[in-house]
Amino acid sequence: MRIRTTFAALAAAAVLLLGANPAEAQFGGLGKLVKKAGVSLPSLEKAPITTSLPDAKWSVPDKDGFTPREPERSLMTLQRTPNGGFVLQPGYYRFHDQSYCLKAGTHGPGGGDGYIYAPPKGPAEDAVMTIVRNSVNHPEIDQHDIQTLLWAIIARAKFEDLSTEHKAVAARLLTPRQLASLNRSALGMLTEGPLADNLPSGVRQVLQAEADLRRMLTSPGTSFAELERVAVLAGAAGIGPGSQDIPSGRWSMHPDGYYVRYLPQSYTNTVVEIWVPQGSPAVGKEYDPATHIAVPGNTARQRLIQSGRPYQSH
Repeated sequence: MRIRTTFAALAAAAVLLLGANPAEAQFGGLGKLVKKAGVSLPSLEKAPITTSLPDAKWSVPDKDGFTPREPERSLMTLQRTPNGGFVLQPGYYRFHDQSYCLKAGTHGPGGGDGYIYAPPKGPAEDAVMTIVRNSVNHPEIDQHDIQTLLWAIIARAKFEDLSTEHKAVAARLLTPRQLASLNRSALGMLTEGPLADNLPSGVRQVLQAEADLRRMLTSPGTSFAELERVAVLAGAAGIGPGSQDIPSGRWSMHPDGYYVRYLPQSYTNTVVEIWVPQGSPAVGKEYDPATHIAVPGNTARQRLIQSGRPYQSH
């Protein structure tokens, strides 16, 4: 009975780890419980990126169905910044960008689900934003290689164990200090055995996908298609715990004073629309796509970080 109670407590802690409240999503409590149970589970940390639906506090439901009266213009007509961003001016803008999955083991966009703005949060936010920002000045780096690096981060893979090609790409996009900090945590107990059996299926699914990615990313010859099959689930998506009914095309009001909405075409590319009203405090400020995570109302779907690289279909 005591063993069963311990595993139930550990499972509850694991739910908090991946759950809706980022402030509670830490391994600290889980580590203490594991220690009490006499089980070794070293290097437990907060999830690399913790951004989740409760962080998306800028939704504007009263503008559902609203389209600005100004003529739609390309965001590419605006002045660019060294970050790969855009200097905002009054008007209504559209940009079809390369976007990236930041939650493995979940479904891509679809089903009419809406996405709203939240900033990157978590121990790896600096590395993730740096990769996305620096990718703008390296158009020769394939989008698949950038996505692979981001999956390596969220799966807690050791970058030193990646392929020579991916290590070379990482060295072009990250600083030596950032590369040194990207080390793996030991999470096997959370994906197999009695503890895993007590986890909710959605939590276990994400943890298992991360474990599979860690293994595959350090296995020679693993193709991007194989990684994608693990990270991006096929088939119909259910409704994840804590989901909200957010329609497609909902606007968010960014703290800088402009409106933004996300229309994902798939996890790889998103149409971003920005509206800067006349007299807005956002005029002259930067839209930095790397600081934008499009968070789905359905928690069973992927968080999508945006980039300043235009998407070009192949």
